[in-house]
Amino acid sequence: MASTPSRRGATRASPNTNAKLPECEPFPCWNSAGRSHHVQHLTGSGRASAHGRRHRASRIQLVDELLARGKNVRALVRLATDATRSAARDVRNALGDLLDLASLLAAMDGADAVITAAAGYTGSNKNATEIDTVGNANLATAASQTGVRRFVLTGILTGDRIPDVPHFWHKRLAEDALERLDVPFVALRLGAFLDQIVTLGGDPIDKARILWMGKARTPLTFVLTADLAGYLAAAVDADLTPGERIDLGWNRPTSITEVAELLGRAADRTIRVRAVPPLVTRAAGALVGPFAPSIKDMTSMFRWFDSGEYIADIVRQTEVFGRPPTPEDATKRLAGQLLVNR
Repeated sequence: MASTPSRRGATRASPNTNAKLPECEPFPCWNSAGRSHHVQHLTGSGRASAHGRRHRASRIQLVDELLARGKNVRALVRLATDATRSAARDVRNALGDLLDLASLLAAMDGADAVITAAAGYTGSNKNATEIDTVGNANLATAASQTGVRRFVLTGILTGDRIPDVPHFWHKRLAEDALERLDVPFVALRLGAFLDQIVTLGGDPIDKARILWMGKARTPLTFVLTADLAGYLAAAVDADLTPGERIDLGWNRPTSITEVAELLGRAADRTIRVRAVPPLVTRAAGALVGPFAPSIKDMTSMFRWFDSGEYIADIVRQTEVFGRPPTPEDATKRLAGQLLVNR
């Protein structure tokens, strides 16, 4: 099997135990009772982009959430620099790669739980598809063979319904692999990361606009990257049935037009939506897709957003994690983050 480095990670956590996390983007994590909790992070190209800073911040937040719960954390890392950063946070490290099953077996050995947000599609890795398919299958195999108590998978909302969006469907395949191997997993199916989407065209506060591809007034489910760590850490010990899939989002679906209004209000700035018509984005996907699969993937995702079916059922989320954030609260927090980073 190829040993090409993967761009995402996995983490394990457990009460007063150690956990493991393989490298991925944004991050995976493992949790184990009486064992080591490993947190893995991957740096990608090394460019200090806002996108990269948010992913690094999310990994740090997850580690902090686990440590605050009394977990011992172990991180599966691919690069020495990643190991150095983790060591500075009372985290043990293990070198590994999602495409190297043997390294995952060694990293998960003795772990009680695993948290993974591994995903190749978020970076520029030419092996993204292999990472998101073979890599996730390797994680499932390693979890099965090492006997983890709980595997927390970061999934994607409606990923089981839309094979035309590859990075959505790959999460469905990851769930299938875990289920097929009888791994006691739970899947947290997240809505669209608002902080990533609104910055695709630059800082929306500085630019006074948000770029969008499709229908600007169709409601859909969003989440903030900053909220992910808390959900993942809480899922380690939550009272859940193996195989549960839980949608995560805000207390109501929100259109990008409403997001722009709320974000502008929070930042005291008028922010407009510059929407590319659906026909244009579909044509672009058809023309460029054969040469740039990620573009076709992205345009297919926005076409699915236009359907109005990308909406979370938050009943179980509320039962397990408490009341979801409101769009008003989330956009206010996002505005604060963007203003601080200017």
